[in-house]
Formats: sequence, C-alpha cells, structure tokens
Amino acid sequence: MQIDKNYKPEFESIKDLILDIAQERSAEHLLAMIVNRLAQRPHVALARIWLIKPGDFCEKCLLRPECPDQARCLHLVAGAGLALNQESSAGTRLDGAHMRIPIGVGEVGRIAASGEAEELNRLEKAADWIERNDWARGEEILSFGGQPLLYKGEILGVIALYSRIDMARVQEGIFWLRMIANHAAIAMAHARAFAEIEYLKKRLELENVYLREELDQTHTSTGIIGRSQVLQNVLQQIQLVAPTDASVLIIGESGTGKELVAREIHRLSSRCTQPLIKVNCASIPSELYESEFFGHVKGAFTGAVKNRAGRFEAADGGTLFLDEIGEIPFSLQGKLLRVLQEGEYERIGEEHTRKVNVRIIAATNRDIRQEAERG
Repeated sequence: MQIDKNYKPEFESIKDLILDIAQERSAEHLLAMIVNRLAQRPHVALARIWLIKPGDFCEKCLLRPECPDQARCLHLVAGAGLALNQESSAGTRLDGAHMRIPIGVGEVGRIAASGEAEELNRLEKAADWIERNDWARGEEILSFGGQPLLYKGEILGVIALYSRIDMARVQEGIFWLRMIANHAAIAMAHARAFAEIEYLKKRLELENVYLREELDQTHTSTGIIGRSQVLQNVLQQIQLVAPTDASVLIIGESGTGKELVAREIHRLSSRCTQPLIKVNCASIPSELYESEFFGHVKGAFTGAVKNRAGRFEAADGGTLFLDEIGEIPFSLQGKLLRVLQEGEYERIGEEHTRKVNVRIIAATNRDIRQEAERG
C-alpha cells in the first residue's frame, strides 16, 4: 500500500500504537490505551470497545426484550473521546443504554454476530444509530466504523469509531482500523493467557506452601485398615457420601482417626485431583481467624506486610478440612455461613468480592448438637 506523504504523521501514530499494543500484557491497560490513542486522532469523536462476556445485567438491561440469548452479550469495557461540548460526557461513560448490547442487535451487535465489518455514513439521516441523537448532533458525528475483534476464528468483541468526517472519503482510516482490530484481538488473547498463567503460578505457589505444611504434619499411615463391624459401617458411609458434594461433619473422640476419614472422603470424591487443605481451628489465635480463612491485603492491619491468600482460596476447586470446628468463635460464623451458602467472601481490607468453590469437611470431638440445644 502506497502511503500519501500528507498522511505520514497519522501513519506514524498508528504504527506506534500497533507496536505498543504488542508490548502490553494487561488486558485492562491494553483496552484503555487503544481507545485513548484512537481518540487523539483529530476527526475521532469517540472510540469504544465491547467484549463478549456472560450476561450479568439482564434484569435491568434496557435492551433485554431484544436479546435472543441472555447467556452472552457485548459488554462496553472501554471508551474515550474528545468532546466539542465540554459539558457532554455521555459518549465516554461506560454506562447508559449501550453498556450491554445483545449479539445481533444494532450495528455493533451485528458485527459481533457476523464477524464482518460495518461502515455507516451520512448518519445525520439515521434516527436510531446511537443512544442520544442530540449528543451526536452536538458532537458533529457523521460516520461510524466498526470492526470485529477476531482471534483464530473466535469473535472476542467489537471496536468502533464515531467520526466527524465521512469515512468513505478516508479509505486508509478503514484499513488502519481493521489492522488495529487484528492486533488488538491477538494482544487480548495473549493478555488473557498471561493472566491465566499468572493465576496458575500463584495458585501453585500457594498450594506448595500448604502442601509443605501438610507434609510436616502427615502421619506415615496412608489409609484406613480394619475388619471390625463398626469400622466397616464407617467405610460404607464414606463410600456413600464421598461422590457427592455435600458438606460432612465427622464427630469422634481425639485420636480416633477423624483426619483419616476426611482424607478418604476426599480421595474417593470427584475433587480428588484438587487440593485438600487442612486447618486446625484450635491452633489459630482468635484475632487471626478471619485472615487465616479469607486472607488479607497489604496494610489491612499491623503486621500485614504483603497480600496473603486464605485457606478458602487455597482450597478453591478442592476440599477444605476444618479440624476442631467447634473452636471457631461465634463472631466468625456469619462470614463462614456466607461463603458456605453463596461461595463469596472478601479478604480483610479489600472491597472486591471473590468467588470460591470449596467442599467442606469438618471434624470435632465435641457434641455440637447438644451444645446447640443448650444454647
């Protein structure tokens, strides 16, 4: 392609953007960088990126009646623009009617459905092309160009430009938008892969810490051996409950093998390839229970010198064995109930809610039912 010498400054800026896209590993930073750099081009009123994600706003979504499949939709994740009217910010916000777009609905939705680019010109004659026509007129927007974010045949989302010039007159602009979309899709896929690798790396480090603790505490015995009728009854109950995801409470005197029963339940369960994390509730100081279970962020309290994952996070996907559960203080039971029922918790000092999928096996040498009846 021959580049006009008058077009060279814009060519250089787009080239620099493409090079920077290739260097960015954070998906969030990548998206923000793309829309902000595109919005610096003189004729661009607004740059936006939507990504295809599971539906999460269906009950309140203004476009729900038009949504053919509420399993997935387009989420507006990045937007930037240089407004002519300094009081107008509607286009750059991430809320509004177009914060979620059903796949196949409207210009952006059709791009996500077909994987084909769209270009519209003479938009002053279109009545329904954008959320707020008064905003569009005030910003002197004349055309729209959208490209799918495609990676190995998968449509990840849509990138769109709202322009103050007729895009049909600037074919180079359409060419560069397609090239930016291609590089952005590759970078998005790589950013997701980097994020998953980082997550798995931290998970392995976390499991390594807890597994070392387990090795230090593990007995040499590797199974349950015995022929008594009582023990055979216990083994039958283990085989009955192990394949389910039900929480289990093991009651017995100290030294009777409650931990062996817990390990056998985990071994025979569908979670056997995932970690079994043990917590001795009797050995945790009362002021550290919440941190031990849910973790904390740096600076959350005196002595919190770095972020720390809790036992629930370490056991995600596997089993958490709470030995001597009767020693857990009453003040923590509400938070434990929430994570057991909803699978949600927060680290100390953190507002972000985390999700977890954990099976609970608990053990105690106390008669909890009798204690509950006594109050």
